[in-house]
Amino acid sequence: MNTAGPTPDAQANHGQLPLIIIGAGLAGWSVAREFRKLDADTPVLMITLDSGDFYAKPSLSNAFAQGRAPTQLVSSAAAKMSSTQNVTLLPHTRVISIDSQAQVVRTSQGDHPYRQLVLASGAQAIRVPLGGDAADQVLSVNSLDDFTAFHARLTADSGAQPKHVMIMGAGLIGCEFANDLIGAGYQVSVADPAVGPMAALLPAEAGEQLKTALSSLGVQWHFGSTASAVNQAHEMELGQRLDITLSSGATLQADVVLSAIGLRADLTLASAAGLRCERGVVVDDLLQTSASQIYALGDAAQYAGGRVLPYVMPIMNAAKALAQTLAGTPTPVVFPLMPVAIKTPALPLVAASPAPGASGAWHAVEAGVWQYKDASDAVRGFVLAGGATNRRAEQSSLVQAP
Repeated sequence: MNTAGPTPDAQANHGQLPLIIIGAGLAGWSVAREFRKLDADTPVLMITLDSGDFYAKPSLSNAFAQGRAPTQLVSSAAAKMSSTQNVTLLPHTRVISIDSQAQVVRTSQGDHPYRQLVLASGAQAIRVPLGGDAADQVLSVNSLDDFTAFHARLTADSGAQPKHVMIMGAGLIGCEFANDLIGAGYQVSVADPAVGPMAALLPAEAGEQLKTALSSLGVQWHFGSTASAVNQAHEMELGQRLDITLSSGATLQADVVLSAIGLRADLTLASAAGLRCERGVVVDDLLQTSASQIYALGDAAQYAGGRVLPYVMPIMNAAKALAQTLAGTPTPVVFPLMPVAIKTPALPLVAASPAPGASGAWHAVEAGVWQYKDASDAVRGFVLAGGATNRRAEQSSLVQAP
């Protein structure tokens, strides 16, 4: 691993302050890769709490049905990534603070001055307060380390019966996990306060079709309620099972409770550094924060128009534009229409959501095709289901920008 480059002090003395990237997820490594295409010489220092191994985060929610273990999800080891991209990597290193005036990042491994700083620090899983003596056993999966713990819990031997997973949240990630786990032979229950799956993303009819498709595989739904307490089951024959009490008053038992309520940008460092933060670290079209020479992208960023875009394609677009800016050519990020493919093989879905605040309604156009239209009948978004998912290009061409 390339961790033996010139020290920060030496770099400073020679006027070679590095570009520092905080975070080694898709956003961090994408910026490093795009920057290296434009600048082979400027030192790049990447600081991360984890190992720095590169993996595709979307693969976390469809790995069980494919029989993939956590180690098999790593597409490129940290050592290879750092060598290939000529990046000095500081793994397992905690960033303590950012001094935006002195342009210094303070870490558990020392202080590091920077020329430019990129926040690719991602998001944290949202956790809601729960009662019960086993509330701390509820898991979330937002990283490879999280998935490793989840995988270990599910694959630990506990008898012949398939384990039961109770999922909190029927949004995109909750439904993807439900489909993946039921396909891998687990029992799955899902609780959500909404009236159907992906209620914030899909037209009601599409949600109903998804609900039916997953029900046919055995998924048990508990809509209109959420978990309120998780307790250790006391009956000895139940082993390590959990008792879950729902807000509706119903109870069920499961081996694992997975919280898939959503993500929230990790603003801890940015807020402490005095950067403007709302739903994410607020950036302009150049992805610059409210502080000079500090930029942000990915799950941590809040883009123009108040948009938070926690998907792969926005990250790739943002990384390319930001690399240009960091290399000396200010380049505003432009997000094209980016439909999202939802990994629910029981009912394949593609969704292109209307812009936040758009006024309109969903209309069923034909079987498997819904369009979101405004008052002037302009198409602002679409959802495709089943065999219609291959019409993404056709429907994309119909969408008009606000």
